[in-house]
Amino acid sequence: MGEQRVAIVTGGGSGIGLAISRRLASDGHAVAVLDMDPVAAGAAAEAVGAAGGSAIGLGVDVSDRAGVFASVDQARDRLGPPVILVNNAGTGATFERFLRVTLETWERVVSVNLTGAFHCCQAVLPDMVEAGWGRIVNISSSSTHSGQPLLGPYVSSKSGLNGLTKSLALEFGPKGVTVNAIPPGFIDTAMLRASEARGEFGPGGVDDAVARTPVRRAGQPEDVAATVSFLCRDEAGYITGQIIGVNGGRNT
Repeated sequence: MGEQRVAIVTGGGSGIGLAISRRLASDGHAVAVLDMDPVAAGAAAEAVGAAGGSAIGLGVDVSDRAGVFASVDQARDRLGPPVILVNNAGTGATFERFLRVTLETWERVVSVNLTGAFHCCQAVLPDMVEAGWGRIVNISSSSTHSGQPLLGPYVSSKSGLNGLTKSLALEFGPKGVTVNAIPPGFIDTAMLRASEARGEFGPGGVDDAVARTPVRRAGQPEDVAATVSFLCRDEAGYITGQIIGVNGGRNT
């Protein structure tokens, strides 16, 4: 599977990010778990350690540029130069009519989902370029395939993340760095269940969505983590600039 490397996973304290952190650690990488909730970041790192992996937890809001660079410095000092980055931190997947979206909401969603990834990439890419090897995986959203009503800020920010993926892939491919995006589909997480409780999936809830999914099940965080794991391997070095859906066939 290749040598041990240092990985940074943002939003790694819960849900999809936690599954990614665990999977990369099980692959033999040292993982810096970054999360806005420092308690969750620490708990995730402890769980990785209890399973025999190597991890540290760092609390940071990815929209805070200075905080991002400080966290990357800590990861570098404690684990080594990071050459794997998973931009998973996200916010704003709540349904709201566009004309009611405030500027503050718009700017917050974009600052985390898109500008946060910008900060993280700028903080980590110099290490990748110096190493002549790097892997960036951006977790976007299946809503970018065809849009989604009532999710204007979220879909816009995640679509921007797909565009950033393609641009960076072209620029940094000659440096040995691959950049890909995974837009997850219907993944069973606490956030998804909270949306169901708010009635955002209609009267049929999760069961109705599962019935409309070709593989007839909700995705699990581990489904996304497995794809991240593959993209971060040496043998995935010829895959870059791609938008790889993990969605059970809901988007093709």
